[in-house]
Amino acid sequence: MTGTKLTLTIGAATLLLAACSSAGTGATTPTTTATHAAAAQPKAAAATSAPAAAAGALTGTWKGQYGGSYQGTFVLHWHQSGSKLGGRIHISSPSDSLPIHGHVAGGSIQFGTVGSYEITYTGTVSGNSMSGTYKVGGAQGGNWSAAKS
Repeated sequence: MTGTKLTLTIGAATLLLAACSSAGTGATTPTTTATHAAAAQPKAAAATSAPAAAAGALTGTWKGQYGGSYQGTFVLHWHQSGSKLGGRIHISSPSDSLPIHGHVAGGSIQFGTVGSYEITYTGTVSGNSMSGTYKVGGAQGGNWSAAKS
C-alpha cells in the first residue's frame, strides 16, 4: 500500500491518513498530518446575526427606556412594511411625540427622528425585545432597550 492516502472529512476538521510500508516489514502505520488538517479547515465564520424579523413582526407598541446623556422612557408605535419601519415615538425627557422612520435587516435595526432633536437609534432586535445605542445630534447619547407590549 505504499503511497496510498485516505482523506476523511469529519465536520469542520479534515484528517489525512497515510498508509506506508516500513523497511520491508509489510506493516502499515497510519499517521495524522496536522498541518494538512489545519490548512483544510474553513476560516472561522462571521458571527451569526439574530433571526430576521418576520414581515410585520415589529408592528405594534413597544415600551422602553434610555440612559446616558438623557434618561427616561419612551413608547414606540411601529408599522412595519417589509424591512421599512414607520410610526411615532413618545419620549419622556424632553417630553415630545415625534415621527420616526427606520429599517430592519436580519437582527439589526436602525431608526431615527427628524427635526429639532435628530435622535438616531441603532441596535439589534430578537423576538419581542430590542436594544442598542442612541445619539442626539450625532454626538451625545447612551443605551436604550424596549419590549413589545
